[in-house]
Amino acid sequence: MKHQSTNKFKILNDPIYGFISIQNEIIFDLLEHPYFQRLRRISQLGLTYLVYPGAYHTRFHHALGAMHLTQRAIEILRAKGHEITEEEKVATQIAILLHDIGHGPFSHALENTVVKGIHHEELSTLFMERINKEFDGKLTMAISIFTNNYPKKFLHDLISSQLDMDRLDYLRRDSFYTGVTEGAINSERLLTMLNVHNDHLVIDSKGIYSVEKFIVARRLMYWQVYLHKTVLSAEFMLVNILRKARNLALNGESLFASSPLKLFLNNQYTLQDFKADPDLLDQFAKLDDYDILGAIKEWAHHGNDALRLLSQMLVDRKLLKIELQNEAFSNAHIEHLKQKVKDHFNLQNGEENFFIIQEQISNHAYNNKDFGIQLLNKQGEARDILDASDQLDMNHLTKVVTKHFVCYPAEIV
Repeated sequence: MKHQSTNKFKILNDPIYGFISIQNEIIFDLLEHPYFQRLRRISQLGLTYLVYPGAYHTRFHHALGAMHLTQRAIEILRAKGHEITEEEKVATQIAILLHDIGHGPFSHALENTVVKGIHHEELSTLFMERINKEFDGKLTMAISIFTNNYPKKFLHDLISSQLDMDRLDYLRRDSFYTGVTEGAINSERLLTMLNVHNDHLVIDSKGIYSVEKFIVARRLMYWQVYLHKTVLSAEFMLVNILRKARNLALNGESLFASSPLKLFLNNQYTLQDFKADPDLLDQFAKLDDYDILGAIKEWAHHGNDALRLLSQMLVDRKLLKIELQNEAFSNAHIEHLKQKVKDHFNLQNGEENFFIIQEQISNHAYNNKDFGIQLLNKQGEARDILDASDQLDMNHLTKVVTKHFVCYPAEIV
């Protein structure tokens, strides 16, 4: 079906930034597209609402916010004398608007089970290419910017870098909806400090303290929200529920599931399959949070012990107990827990393995390996924030912090 432009100038009300203006017809028509409307039904923070009750905002919210920040950033860069054509402005806004369109429901869990090994960014590119055909090639420049193949590299930096509009929005938005004020950042101050040097996005040196606050806020949000131990327990329980459901489905057992979820449970698709079969992308586009949560509610009455018990526990928020430590847990400790689970629930055939989750997590607040956050002084010289900062031990924030954890039913201790 070919795209037909229909819209007028629109204004949306956002709880973070106030009024967001949709200044271009093609952007409004993209917002109206079913692929994008699906993001209304996909939570930005997965199961985080089990810890922070307000965290019910969606990827639709976030994409709009990131697009608004990109619009502001381009206005500021233009005011500082950097040439950005109207076509480039619209293309960059489209690229950030659609950057998350390949996310499935509970993306981390899905990428580890139902669509294993296929990253959401790869699917985002496929979605953008599909929409581009409908829109008669009007997304070609946006795709080029998104995939970092456009000559002006600083436009891609707005989409993906250590200080991109994606991060600027999700930190402020997630902080707002969770109530974790440590993540609150002054996005407007950071935007007004944006500049371009050697075809990369940089920050004017007087914005140094806002950059430091941004990096610290990101680190705190990871430990307090994204890697919160109770959130980890819930999300890895979801991984194991989907893993068990998939095992049963691949062994020929019929499970309650919506048509698209059933398709992906019963088959093991690769990225190549998605590229070869256009219908597969349409089926993926039908998946949202309701498919997963609806299935789990039904699986809470399934005949398989592991699937039934884990589903009941997640629905009733009886989450697995979690222990975190700096070193890996011993094999003896894990085997001891497995035996206790096996005895307590009277499990057989290795079903106890689904109740013990042994994983590790890492937090990397700042990465300057490719092109980090550069501060531009009045002499036109750029320095990495690591070298420029005199208030914080920034080198400490570049270290990868890894923690090991194990989850198990609270009843066994």
